[in-house]
Amino acid sequence: MSRKRALGRLLTPWGEALDPDNPLPEYPRPQLVRDSFHSLNGRWGYAITATDGVPARLDGEIIVPFSPESALSGVERQLQPGQWLHYRRDFELPDELGPHGGARLLLHFGAVDQDCTVWLNGIEVGTHSGGYLPFQLDVTDVVRPGPNVLRVRVSDPSDTGAFSRGKQKLRRGGIWYTAQSGIWQTVWLELVPAVAVAAVEILPLPSLDAVEITVRAMMAPDAAGSPPAAFITVRDGDAILAIARTAPGTPACIELAGARLWSPEDPFLYDVEVILGSDTVLSYFGMRSFGVGPDAAGQPRLLLNGQPYFQAGLLDQGYWPDGLYTPPDDTAMVHDIRTAKRLGFTMLRKHIKIEPLRWYYHCDRLGMLVWQDMVNGGGRYKPWVITAPVLTPLRLRDNRYAAFARTDAPGRAHWQEEMRGTVELLRSVTSIAVWVPFNEGWGQFDALAATAELRALDPSRSIDHASGWHDQGGGDLTSLHVYFRRFRMPRRQPETAARAVVVSEYGGYSHRLPGHSVSAREFGYKRFKDATSLTAAFVRLHERELIPALEEGLAATVYTQLSDVEDETNGVLSYDRRVVKLDEAAVQAVNARLRLAAPQAGTVLASVAGAPSSQRDDAPPASPHVE
Repeated sequence: MSRKRALGRLLTPWGEALDPDNPLPEYPRPQLVRDSFHSLNGRWGYAITATDGVPARLDGEIIVPFSPESALSGVERQLQPGQWLHYRRDFELPDELGPHGGARLLLHFGAVDQDCTVWLNGIEVGTHSGGYLPFQLDVTDVVRPGPNVLRVRVSDPSDTGAFSRGKQKLRRGGIWYTAQSGIWQTVWLELVPAVAVAAVEILPLPSLDAVEITVRAMMAPDAAGSPPAAFITVRDGDAILAIARTAPGTPACIELAGARLWSPEDPFLYDVEVILGSDTVLSYFGMRSFGVGPDAAGQPRLLLNGQPYFQAGLLDQGYWPDGLYTPPDDTAMVHDIRTAKRLGFTMLRKHIKIEPLRWYYHCDRLGMLVWQDMVNGGGRYKPWVITAPVLTPLRLRDNRYAAFARTDAPGRAHWQEEMRGTVELLRSVTSIAVWVPFNEGWGQFDALAATAELRALDPSRSIDHASGWHDQGGGDLTSLHVYFRRFRMPRRQPETAARAVVVSEYGGYSHRLPGHSVSAREFGYKRFKDATSLTAAFVRLHERELIPALEEGLAATVYTQLSDVEDETNGVLSYDRRVVKLDEAAVQAVNARLRLAAPQAGTVLASVAGAPSSQRDDAPPASPHVE
């Protein structure tokens, strides 16, 4: 790596306090919790080799679940295409997890980037491809009393391949960040009955007086017959509100007349208990609805619970200087969300990354709306396609696969599979308001078809089908990125007149803080020498361009960005999260003016979102509602 691209070491407060023997010990799946849980995070052995065979010896120790490229892993080595990353973990099974009475032992991986094979006690137990979604393996027949040996082998082509990779790049710089590989979310063991709950899918109905809950069952290979009925209990604290009985796979519609509605101002969550035979799981949900409809003046607005609700957001890359993709601690995620909320923001756009499930749980319980990007992929992007629309009216049809570096058919098919998996994983998350399948043409293809499939998979949320540019005329939002010109509301076209206008990226104002940055380089869209001038420019931008546009129909904003990331020094927070770079009171005042100036109520049409979940595909595995 060249000197100017080299990064310095920078630790967050949570990274400094990390316990390498017990990192990220929290229950990793907050909407499907069992008593059975044994974390395998901590010290593993590792080796990086040029061949895929079992290495004769290990290179040293790695702290899982941090990737080898990160400082918190203790390794700080870049896995290259054509190399293999090997893990080894010796463990003894706790007595309470010993399989008995037909129970099954599951081995869970939160995420492994990108292709992996898993062995237990020398026997291959499974493979997985894709760096962002969880997977589980049944190891009942392979685990044994006493010592066990778990091995994982990983390869990762990073940006030399066509599969989804987000903003990772082997030659990082500018808007591209350090590539990471291997295990980057929690690894854990769980004991489940022979007949067990596989998923709890929860959908508040658009009327907001009932909730639809579907229980999915999984059965051991030798289990006979059909699964028993599931019993669902909905609670408000200790008070039981409803009990329902339903067959697995059949939605139960539970009335909640006068339900307490979820919002950023009142993020109230109901608790759920599901009993299926001898299996008991806990979950939760918030009563809310999303959509797009006209306000009292006829302007299309984003809706929350049937009423216009202005969403003031931050772009959130989800990178950490010490953990890269992996937050150094659970409270680090909480810090980001609470800081954004304290500053007056009501939404985070999770940018081209899928977070650990606990991040979404914290957004649910703290009251932070989420726009969820799909993770992009494809070949090496063509600069003229990706950057020319910044200053020109260039708009391409996205069936031109060569222009968008999407000629690889398996890569397109894999993206579609991961899109479905993302919806299944996050379907029941309360706070997700918008799906964003494509951003600025990166790996974009057939966005209208993707939007149609997303709508079928989840009609309860709005869709920003092509954020920034290369708009194909679909989705629910006219989505603009504005960095190098003055923002003006676009002229409405008849075919897209019902879409809400949002500025889904803007700002990017830069101020580098020595001592709080990993790079000597400074990347941003305008540079400022101190916090005073940065804050003044932030306030001026909103007063002159965005606040006046609210009356014309501007429905949401996403400022770039939550924190600095490597060369990008355009965060509201420093990369190590130790400094709020703008004056807090000024930011709070701007966001208060955005809320006050935007219509918050009025006569609206029916939401475009909210069809019953019986029209949708199977749900993902859906923990107690505790902090």
